Amino acid sequence: MYFTDRGIEELAERRGDEQVGLAWLADRLSEFVDLYPDFEVPVDRLATWLARLDVDDLE
Repeated sequence: MYFTDRGIEELAERRGDEQVGLAWLADRLSEFVDLYPDFEVPVDRLATWLARLDVDDLE
């Protein structure tokens, strides 16, 4: 496990049973970038990666 995985694990533990829409996620990512502009590039790369996943990859 990488040090950065702790946040991912916390997210899965605290909110893993919830279902959210991609519009909601996009809003939260935009909010995050507004608060932490230094993370704009990595957040944008993550969003682009998620947007370009084939539907088959998500199942």
